[in-house]
Amino acid sequence: MNWSNILTIYGKELRDMLRDRRTLLSMIVIPTLLMPAIMIGIGFIMFKVVRQARATAPTVMIIGGDDSPRARAALAANEKIKFVPLAADWRHQISDKKVRAAVEIPAGFDAALERGDAATVKIYNYEGEMRSGFAVGEVRRFFTDYRDKVITARLEGRGLPATFVKPFEVKTENVAPPEKVGGNVIGGIIPYMFLLLCFTGAMYPAMDLTAGEKERGTMETILCSPVSRLDLVLGKFFMVLTASLSTVLFSLISMGLTFMIGGAVMANMSGAGAAVRTAGAASGTASMLPSIDPLGMLAVLGMVLPMAVFFSAILLTISLFAKSFKEAQSYVSPLIILIVLPGVVGMLPGVELNTRLALVPILNVSLVSKELVSGVWQWHYLALIFGSSCVYAAVALGLAVKMFNREDVIFRT
Repeated sequence: MNWSNILTIYGKELRDMLRDRRTLLSMIVIPTLLMPAIMIGIGFIMFKVVRQARATAPTVMIIGGDDSPRARAALAANEKIKFVPLAADWRHQISDKKVRAAVEIPAGFDAALERGDAATVKIYNYEGEMRSGFAVGEVRRFFTDYRDKVITARLEGRGLPATFVKPFEVKTENVAPPEKVGGNVIGGIIPYMFLLLCFTGAMYPAMDLTAGEKERGTMETILCSPVSRLDLVLGKFFMVLTASLSTVLFSLISMGLTFMIGGAVMANMSGAGAAVRTAGAASGTASMLPSIDPLGMLAVLGMVLPMAVFFSAILLTISLFAKSFKEAQSYVSPLIILIVLPGVVGMLPGVELNTRLALVPILNVSLVSKELVSGVWQWHYLALIFGSSCVYAAVALGLAVKMFNREDVIFRT
């Protein structure tokens, strides 16, 4: 192994890649500009849609209640709800999103409350629809307050305090630091994105340096040079690895800037109301943004490093079998599923890291990275996962070297 030859090949491939617009687009432009634009755009649209939905009074129909004027009048006086006349097809109107909900007041509701009898109020909604959920929440809030007023009136009539039916309160208080809370919220997404970008960043260079060389007819020229196959493989491998890690690094920088800019934008939008409430609204919104452990993020990059080696070597090996760039794409593209599925499994709430899962490639990195961004450092799992990932990477790199030494693979026709 001659490091001078390896660096010469690496420098030659790096210059060729930097001259290729498609490489710059996939390695720098897309992860640096497109991903933040998508994240900020989607977040802005969601924020605007939800705020608009909350500001608009939902339309609700009242079913029954003709013999309960007090309850019906109190409900109709709620300014946060827009009541519309009852229609015979109210179920279809809710399903068609023309009406957001309907509330059914049982017959003799006022009389039942005076007698102390139990009564049931039904709320009909469109399950999973956002505006219908807002309508149900507002109607439910009204009847909860109405019930409390009835209970208070009954207790006062009997000379009993309000604590008679509510002797104690139950409150919850978060004791986890913001890093753990934020890591628990988005901890599964970050390693998933890193692994996916790590794979896609290496995909195009690996295909271009193998199948692309064959298609351009330059593979034979390179093999005729006074460089060993091992040096040739390692030079190309380091180029693919550079592209993979560069994609992840640019993505990390852009994600950090996205969180900073997005937090400032959301805080300004939240503080656009009254001047007195501006500071409180902005700080409330800022506290809602997820916070993650910066040291954990650096550790995630360390855990991703052997996976980048693994992806680069595997992609080089598979792409070498192809006779053309297009054929290499057909071989490599389905492999994205092997990256997506373990990443999705790692985001499931019931999947916890254990010794057995710590040996499953890709999934182990996804699970431990979720812990790292939460500030949880399980050193025995970290050592096991990093060690096993290095073994997988070494095996993949050894396989790439072996395939490059097979004439039937390089000159496959």
